[in-house]
Amino acid sequence: MKNPLINLNSLPPFSKVKPEHVEPAIDQILDESRKAIEKLLDSTSDYTWENLIQPLDDLEDRLERAWSPVGHMNSVVNSDDLREAYNACLPKLSEFSTELGQNEKLFNAIKHIAESDEFNNLHTAQKKTIKNELRDFRLSGIELNEKDRQRYKEIMQELSKLTAKFEENLLDATNEWKKVITDESRLSGLTETALSLAKQTAEREKEQGWMFTLDFPSYYAVINYSNDRELREEMYTAYSTRASDQGPHAGKWDNTQVMEDILKLRHEAANLLGYKNYSERSLATKMARSTPEVLDFLNDLAKRSMGIAQKDLDEIREFAKQQHGIDKLEAWDISYYAEKLREHKYSISQEDLKPYFPEDRAIEGMFGVVNKLYDITIKEKSGIDVWHKDVKFFEITDKEGDVRGQFYLDLYARPKKRGGAWMDECISRRKTKKGIQTPVAYLTCNFSPPIGDNPALFTHDEVLTLFHEFGHGLHHMLTQIEHPRVSGISGVSWDAVELPSQFMENFCWEREAVDMISGHYKTGEKLPDDMYNKMIAAKNFMSGMQMVRQLEFSIFDFRMHMEYNPNTGGRIYELLDDVREQVAVLRPPEFNRFAHSFSHIFAGGYGAGYYSYKWAEVLSSDAFSKFEENGIFDHETGHAFLKAILEQGGSREAMELFVEFRGREPEIDALLRHSGIAA
Repeated sequence: MKNPLINLNSLPPFSKVKPEHVEPAIDQILDESRKAIEKLLDSTSDYTWENLIQPLDDLEDRLERAWSPVGHMNSVVNSDDLREAYNACLPKLSEFSTELGQNEKLFNAIKHIAESDEFNNLHTAQKKTIKNELRDFRLSGIELNEKDRQRYKEIMQELSKLTAKFEENLLDATNEWKKVITDESRLSGLTETALSLAKQTAEREKEQGWMFTLDFPSYYAVINYSNDRELREEMYTAYSTRASDQGPHAGKWDNTQVMEDILKLRHEAANLLGYKNYSERSLATKMARSTPEVLDFLNDLAKRSMGIAQKDLDEIREFAKQQHGIDKLEAWDISYYAEKLREHKYSISQEDLKPYFPEDRAIEGMFGVVNKLYDITIKEKSGIDVWHKDVKFFEITDKEGDVRGQFYLDLYARPKKRGGAWMDECISRRKTKKGIQTPVAYLTCNFSPPIGDNPALFTHDEVLTLFHEFGHGLHHMLTQIEHPRVSGISGVSWDAVELPSQFMENFCWEREAVDMISGHYKTGEKLPDDMYNKMIAAKNFMSGMQMVRQLEFSIFDFRMHMEYNPNTGGRIYELLDDVREQVAVLRPPEFNRFAHSFSHIFAGGYGAGYYSYKWAEVLSSDAFSKFEENGIFDHETGHAFLKAILEQGGSREAMELFVEFRGREPEIDALLRHSGIAA
């Protein structure tokens, strides 16, 4: 049987990849890679870029090409067999990666290149690659004694299993909960879209009536619009206790011990490497220079935002009391009355905007925006093998007609698909013997699907998410760097990686761009002026509360990793309460288990790094302010951003690239202005 994963040199053949292919392919590639690396190191003692780094890149690319579709399918078309195959490979991949990072001969070979005369003749990107490699060797435990090295390797393997387990528990808990309603009187307040989606879901599951789930479009609709307080409470309880010891499935997919184990092992690994804690270790690959710098930044923002956040909450409470006779607001009431207040103040809701943002218009308009900014053209390609019938495939060309990148777009929520939205790398740009390898990205969202004969209609929030993920995609695909370890988002400081994504969001508020991305799904009419003006007026509605919520997550994450003590454990909710005491205006109920579903930090790359969203928002707001000064589609400014930020990837330090674009270091004023928080 031919294994489709073993020698991939084109796009992944998703329809041919079966769970039984996964482990044999990874075993074979890892085995052949080990032998090839040994051969490379034994064949000479005079190591160069050409005889060592280039062949290593070829080996890494082969492994990534096989593993990338597997990891992706595990997230978007999850099944028991695939999950089993995926999990079986995690410790093997982790072992291989740590082995490489602790291979002394390889470390000395790369050090040899760094200290040779050749080093001075290498390009900037090549030098940065070598410097990053030497740093990463240290972060893999190369300088540890044999016993500690072995322990470090065990920790990395265990962590790869635990983070996957965290994500699985969350996916299973989300999928399990369903609520069928047959009594129509309980549906009052819900929008037409929400009802049609619930009807469609019930039909798919062969149920009568309307079915609600914990997929975000379904949850969001109920918590924001349902007049049935009991239904809101039931859904809030189920959603906020997923994968925990509380709620309707208490203890069934409980992440409590998983979280404790992750924190314990991260702390131990950081200590082995000579860091006081995991937060300190995490900054080794970030722009921020020290743990106090990060906390000072977050605390300063919190101080500036708290008053406005409190005012936001008081306004909702007052409104609920005066207009609706509600004396005590519960956690499941806040979004509902905030939405009512938004409509009361601005006569506009996310639901009102949906007809103006049908999928085709939003996507074509977004492509039009980047065409104006960077002179690139994006066209759909058919006949490409995909993992689900709803997935589309696109190609990006520049004004010379050269292909710059390709991407898959998977927009809708469905069962067996991980929640949230993300960009991931399928293939990286790099130079090979045959020429330049085209970068390919996966762009994944969880929006409401088309209902009946209508197209998918997006809320303005969903359009922001689409632009955000596309910004990440452009960073990966428009890079001009030919060395994969620093091309695209690779090698970029983690707290600067959100700059291109958050930058793109700004266009969703600008009239010129809104005209391109909006068009009523029936009439084609652009978003009318009065609606646009209301949308802008409501832009910073509750922005104080949103700001402190993000700061709560960031400070909690950073302090939890910084203050971890093996004798007392994670003290997760004790610490979260302490953080809320400092920065939250709203205290959730005792049963709320937010941390149990905080996959960004327990299963994604954001452990002790969630602050990166706010850090990068300072960069993105300040970068966009240059467009505000020169015109949002100013050709020169667009090209300057393309050249300085998008094309150079991780080949130079993030601060250097920002200064190249902006002419100075970042300032916080634009973020405060964009967020409606006075400087």
